[in-house]
Amino acid sequence: MFNKILVANRGEIALRVIRAAHELGIKAVAVYSEADRLAPHVLAADEAYLIGPAPSAQSYLRADVLIEVAKQCGAEAIHPGYGFLSERAPFIQAVRDAGLVFIGPSPEAVTAMGDKTAARSRMIDAGVPVVPGTKEALADAAEARRVAGEIGYPVLLKAAAGGGGKGMRVVRGEDEIERAFDAAGNEAQAAFGDRAVYIEKYLEGPRHIEIQLLADRHGNTLHLGERECSIQRRHQKLIEEAPSAVLTPEERQAMGQMAVAAARAVNYEGAGTVECLYQNGAFYFLEMNTRIQVEHPVTELVTGIDLVQWQIRVAAGEALPFTQEQIGWEGHAIECRITSEDPYNSFLPSTGRIRNLVVPTGPGVRWDGGIVPGVEVGLFYDPMLAKLIVHAPTRIEAIDRMKRALLELRVEGVDTAVPFHLRVMDEPDFRAGTIDIKYLDTHDLLSAEADDASVRVAALAAALLEEERRTQRGVSRVQASSSPAGGFGGSAWKRAGMGWRGR
Repeated sequence: MFNKILVANRGEIALRVIRAAHELGIKAVAVYSEADRLAPHVLAADEAYLIGPAPSAQSYLRADVLIEVAKQCGAEAIHPGYGFLSERAPFIQAVRDAGLVFIGPSPEAVTAMGDKTAARSRMIDAGVPVVPGTKEALADAAEARRVAGEIGYPVLLKAAAGGGGKGMRVVRGEDEIERAFDAAGNEAQAAFGDRAVYIEKYLEGPRHIEIQLLADRHGNTLHLGERECSIQRRHQKLIEEAPSAVLTPEERQAMGQMAVAAARAVNYEGAGTVECLYQNGAFYFLEMNTRIQVEHPVTELVTGIDLVQWQIRVAAGEALPFTQEQIGWEGHAIECRITSEDPYNSFLPSTGRIRNLVVPTGPGVRWDGGIVPGVEVGLFYDPMLAKLIVHAPTRIEAIDRMKRALLELRVEGVDTAVPFHLRVMDEPDFRAGTIDIKYLDTHDLLSAEADDASVRVAALAAALLEEERRTQRGVSRVQASSSPAGGFGGSAWKRAGMGWRGR
């Protein structure tokens, strides 16, 4: 097992990895930009190093700086979290070349699955069902028009080099092709540095279901069941749950076997996710995410398996101690992404300083958060502040528990997506499980006039809490002190008992 690892990320996922490391008896090293000096992941780590200014291109995306910090502090491995450099094969290779362990798959596996057209081709060769479309990137808009005519409209143009909803355009007619091709390519270039796009048949109203995988270097590749991720906006997931409300045990087994075959086709190692589209009993390979997923907690809660700890254990050479037959699923889990966005204003980002934070507690409630009072929320990074996750014996009980937890949650200082989540928890179709990826297109949940009872209750409670807080004689504040010189990038910190001291 490792003695020390570096966490090459920030926010709630960095804190999640640090906690997993500490539970395994491993020292954890944090990195931070100038905007994150007082972030929770910095304070939780055994050591923390400044790596650059706030823009991610000058800090969290500096592979050379991250590797140098790891070598300087004596870390044996690097955990990338998700986003940033987590799926960059050149970074993984550079980590290996530096004599360090990358906690994740090989650069070859990431390359094979990172290029979506190459991944589709591999899956077809492995007998995995895929949505009809091209196996190669499109040469130009003329080729896109020809292929779309062959497979039939509507079609979906997708970035070959990435995911997360970037570089995607739905095309419903020939007159839209050229404009959509240019727009998808431009967005792909900006997001991934590669403007290549390919084309798929666009399925109207499928469900988005993904399969969680774990694989070790000893030949064990297992699936941990499915997650339903159909509640999304512009291909960005908002609410996830496990298990799906519609899959039968037989369908789960078939999809799990398909995902395992996909992982074995690229000699995958670590935690990964195969994403699928599901419609009327049929499912299709969409892509593979070669990292831990944002929504991994719902799988952890229904299986009892700590995915982040097993990422670390597998990277250290351990074999998975359980078989496919020993994996079971208990109850139902739901995750809501708590983002700094205004749901009543097209989810525009909201910025400001967190003035007050009240985290829900109680049976079956989990908070994976990356904020504390005093933290400044800006525009440099993803707007996700935290994840609120609940677990209960049944899906309806989980929905009701989530509603209760959302009503307890207070995040003051920025707008958040909480009112949206509250409305979804009360919406009849969601409660019935009759959802698909077009759910938000067919349900009026975001209008400014929306003002259901739960939101009004939450607003009133927040106002009363704020009034009570103002009347208190003392107001606790996070005190910031200047960092001493020394260490990498001019600032390094080590934990010393209950306090902190410069080094």
